[in-house]
Formats: sequence, C-alpha cells, structure tokens
Amino acid sequence: MNAGLGEAVELLDRALAFTRVALADVTHETLTRPTPCSAWSLGHLLSHMEDALDAFTEAASGSVQVDPPGPASDQVDVLREKACALLGAWIRATPTEVVVGDRGLDPGLLVGTAALEITVHGWDVSQATGRTARIPDELAAGLLRIAQQVVDPTDRGTRFDHPRPIPAGASHDIRLLAYLGRHLTGPPGQIPGDSNTLPDVAS
Repeated sequence: MNAGLGEAVELLDRALAFTRVALADVTHETLTRPTPCSAWSLGHLLSHMEDALDAFTEAASGSVQVDPPGPASDQVDVLREKACALLGAWIRATPTEVVVGDRGLDPGLLVGTAALEITVHGWDVSQATGRTARIPDELAAGLLRIAQQVVDPTDRGTRFDHPRPIPAGASHDIRLLAYLGRHLTGPPGQIPGDSNTLPDVAS
C-alpha cells in the first residue's frame, strides 16, 4: 500500500469511528426527523449512506459499476457491517487506479473522499438525533484538505451549498462544515459557529 493510500485509510478508520458513535443514537422513532441535508429525513440519509458504503467498498476492487441504487435499508446494524467491510477491503486493497464509469481516480483521493462523506454524514446524523457531536479537530483538518481538492464550483447548489462565513479563529470542524455549505446551526441541534445561519442546506 503506497503512503498516500495508507494515510487515507487511516483517515477512513477515524471517520468510521466517529460515525459509529453517531449511529448509536438512531432509533426507529428518529428516522423521520429532519437532517442538515435539505429535504432528507434521517431514514433517507441512512439509505444514502448505505449506497455510498457499497460503492466505496466496490472501488477497492479497482472499479465501480455505476448503476441505479437498489432497495435500501434503514437498519443501523447493516450500516455497521458495511462500514467494517469497507475498512477491511481498503486495508487489503492495492489498486493503482480506480475506474468509476469512464474516469480513472487516484485510490488515496477516493478513500479520502469516502472518509469525508462518511464523517460529514455522521455529523448530519448526530444533528438529527440531538447528540450534536463535534468532528475531532485532527480528523476535520485532514478532511478539509480533501474537500478543497474534490469540491469544485460545479458542485455548488447541487451536491453542496455555497461556502458559509466562518467566525475568526474558527476550529477545523467549523471550517470544514462551512466550506461544504453546512449551516452551523441545523435541525434539531446546534454547533458553535455562525449564529445567523438557517437550517436548510444542500446535501
């Protein structure tokens, strides 16, 4: 495993650990709650996370078949199993390139992107359940570097909202969330940051 991929897998491991804690608060009653992802309930978000885990795990083989998502499950146990499978697949994987559709991607950057998505959606889950957990600073710093590489202007207004203002001296987690267009206050919890933001955000 090359150094870049090894660092990304370590980032993925920390991302999964953070999100596993967030998932512990999910119950059947919370599945209909709103999340910081615009128009997505917690149940919809979990379904999206399951599809993403499948795709990132498949990428460890060197390619991803781009197909419409199949039926999704809201079961947290399924997500935990797939998260373990994802980490295990990339610990063993040694591809020099991952083909997604007709594009070739650097494996380290792809795994970093997986860590980014998993962490931010873990934060979304924690907002929906009321835990409102902070993303650890070292993890957030690594993910911010990834986000600045993979989120471009064409993603704004579709996959992500426009960057948010950040307070002076903001920590890395605040900077990461603001860069991705997350409002720093969102339903139903709060995170210290810009008190003038609104709860509606793009995913």
